[in-house]
Amino acid sequence: MITLTPYPDRTWWHRGKPYSRLELIGDAVIHGIGLLVALGLGGLLVASSGIETAPALGVYVASLLLVLSISLAFNLAPVAPLKRLLARFDQAAIFLLIAGTYTPLLALLGDTPAGTVMLIAVWSAALIGIALKLIVPQHFGRLALLLYLGIGWSGVLIFQSLASVLPASTLLLIIAGGVAYCSGIIFHLWERLHFHNVIWHCFVVLGASIHLWAVLDCMVLQRL
Repeated sequence: MITLTPYPDRTWWHRGKPYSRLELIGDAVIHGIGLLVALGLGGLLVASSGIETAPALGVYVASLLLVLSISLAFNLAPVAPLKRLLARFDQAAIFLLIAGTYTPLLALLGDTPAGTVMLIAVWSAALIGIALKLIVPQHFGRLALLLYLGIGWSGVLIFQSLASVLPASTLLLIIAGGVAYCSGIIFHLWERLHFHNVIWHCFVVLGASIHLWAVLDCMVLQRL
C-alpha cells in the first residue's frame, strides 16, 4: 500500500529518518553511473560541436554534470548543517538543468520569435526558481514543484516550431525523458518505501540519459 505520509521529524531538507548504508551505497552507484554517462556522451557531444552550437551545448553539459555532482554530495552528506546547505543547491540545480536542457534545442530555432521568446521565458522562470530555493527553500514548495513541471513541459507551447527543426526520433526521446522524470516523482514522495530515494534517482538518471541522447541525436547522429 502506498502511503505518502511523511515521517514526524521531516523538514524541508531531510525526510526525518536516516537512510541505511545499503541505500546510500545504491544512491552512490546510481549517481556514479549518471556521471559516467554524462561525461562520456557529454564529452562526445561537445567534441563534435561546431563553433555556433558549442556555447549552447557547453551550457547543457555543464548543467547536467553540476546537478548530478551536487545531488551526489547532498545525498551522501551526513545529517548536519552542511547537508542543509547542500539541499539548497540540490533543489536549485534542478531548475538549472531544465533550462540547460532546453538551451541547445531552442538554439536550433535560431533567431525566430518562438525560439527567442521561449529561451528568455525558460531561463527567467528557472532563475526565479533558483532564487526561491537558495533564499527561502523552506517556503513555496508547491510553487517550486509547479515551476519544475511547468518549465519542463513548456515546450509543448512551441511544439510545431520544434517539430519543424527536430527529427521525429529526437522529439520522441524528449517526451520519453520527460515521462521518465515524472514517473519517478511518486517514488520521491513515497518516503516510507525502502530504497525510495535510489529508485527516484534511477528515474532521474534515466530521464537525463534519454534527454542527453536526444540532444546527441539531433546535434550529431542526424548529421552524419
